[in-house]
This record gives sequence, structure tokens and C-alpha cells, in this order.
Amino acid sequence: MKYRKLGRTNWKVSEIGYGMWGMGGWTGSDDDESVSSLQQAVDMGCNFFDTAWAYGAGKSEIFLGNLVRNNKDKRIYTATKIPPRNFKWPSKREYTLNDCFPPDHIEKFVEKSLKNFRLNYIDLMQFHTWEDSWLEDDRWVVKITDLKSQGYFHAIGISMNRWEPWNGIKAVKSGIIDTVQVIYNIFDQNPADELFPVCRENNVGVIARVPFDEGSLTGTLTINSKWPEGDWRNTYFVPENLKSSMEHADALKSLLPEGMTMPEMALRFILGEPAISTVIPGMRKIGHVKANMAVSDAGRLSDNLMNELKKHRWDRHPTHWSQ
Repeated sequence: MKYRKLGRTNWKVSEIGYGMWGMGGWTGSDDDESVSSLQQAVDMGCNFFDTAWAYGAGKSEIFLGNLVRNNKDKRIYTATKIPPRNFKWPSKREYTLNDCFPPDHIEKFVEKSLKNFRLNYIDLMQFHTWEDSWLEDDRWVVKITDLKSQGYFHAIGISMNRWEPWNGIKAVKSGIIDTVQVIYNIFDQNPADELFPVCRENNVGVIARVPFDEGSLTGTLTINSKWPEGDWRNTYFVPENLKSSMEHADALKSLLPEGMTMPEMALRFILGEPAISTVIPGMRKIGHVKANMAVSDAGRLSDNLMNELKKHRWDRHPTHWSQ
């Protein structure tokens, strides 16, 4: 495993981190397998784990707290997120700070997360939705910096809305936040246009999420893919999105080098961007952990393949199903 600096925190985090959404509530999750998968990641050098209170109403936070206690000889970086007060994802322009992150709500959920973790502190506390307009109301700044000064957490971050990398640039420039979490993958390359340069200028760490485009870049989905009732993916992969996603994914297959899987190519493409500190694929099975963690040692893709993959950029805009 290779490590990179997470912005001004100066933490050396594993290139391949761990996204814990799926194990918190997706159908098909097995708690014992999730716990074993987390430990496998630690054993392979992963030291950055990202969760949120919303992932099972604290369930995956409990998993992560237990993981840290079971590995006291290792430095594991913990990251979680405060849910918006209205519990709506993504944020919309009309949502105010009172709708999403009034000061009392921030404190309430920081305390909830700490209770779930059963740790003395959390490394990174993130806002689970974001609007740059909230910078005009400094009540959240006063509250979050006060809680940080009390030692509840050591760094502050934002998780940016899907397909809106512009909506966070002001936050980066403000000097208040230490990290951004943004969707970046073979299809979603637009953060590299403006967001990444600003992050480099302000020494803000970048956490890349959704590396497999919610599954289309794993090579396992088909036009007939379906999930059990209640599974989030049914509301995301509506027919129009599933069809288009499969068409874009199929167009990549001719570029796949012999012996390389689609997930490996997807992760190595992301790691080819120097602004990225860590990428956090969601994993619930040991086999996926072993394959994804090994990608760090494989190194960067060839310049020729990187250039070809950049041609598959797919600029999208939020819609009623994109969430």
C-alpha cells in the first residue's frame, strides 16, 4: 500500500481507503462478512475509513469504532459525516443553513457519532451535504470550530453534491475546511477543471468517492440488473440511467488491458490524478477488499491508456433520480 498526504492535515493516508455506506444498510449485507472485510483492509495497509451517521443510523460508525479498538497497534484515521437536519440528499439551492445545519443540530450529531464510535475523538468530521451559500451565515463556522477546539474531532470537511464540483470552491477558498469529498471517476472528470487546482492552491485534501459510478464501472451490471425492494440502487438506476450507464461502460471494454479488471482500471485511473489523496470504494466482501487494496501497488496506468480514458468523460447534471 502506498500513502499520500491528506492536505494540510499532513496525515499519511492509504491511497485506497474504505467507503462504509453499503454495510450500513444496503440489501445483501452480512454483518459478520462486513467486519471481516474491514479487518482484511487493515491487514493490507488501509488506514482511512469513511462512514456517516446516515449509514444505518450509526450502524457503520459502531463497526468503525470497534475496528479501531481491535487494532490499537495501528493508526487508523476515522471520518464520518453529520446528516442534514432535513435528511434530504442532495442539498438544493433553496435549502438554508437552518434547514440543514443549524448549530444545535451540528452539536447533537457530533455527540451522537462520538457515542457510536466510543472513541475519545474522530479524526475528520464532514458535512454530509453542502451549499456554498451557507458561507454567508457564520453560525456553523462558530459551532464547528468550537467543537473542534474542544477535541471532538481534528479536521473539518465537506461532502459535495453529485455532479456539482463548483459548489464547494468558495468553501475551499475560505480556509475553514481541511478536506473535500467529491465524486471523481472515469466518467465524472469535471472536478479536475476547477476544483482540484483550487484544492492544491489551498492545501485541501481530496477524497474521491463513487469510483465505480455506483456499480456501472465494476463490469458486473447489465441492462436487466435489479435489486431487492427498498434498495437505494433501484431509485438511482432507473431505466433511463441504467441503459445509458451500460452503454458508456460497454464502450470502455475495448480499452481494458489483458489481465486487468474493470475495477482495477477504474481505481488506477483515479490514482493517476495527483490531487487525489485517497479513493474510497465501497466494499462488503473480502474478495473485493483484496482486489481493491492490491491496486495501490500496481502503479499508474500508461500515459496512452490514461489519455484514452479521458476521452470517456461524461458530463452529467443533477436530476430527479441522481440524488
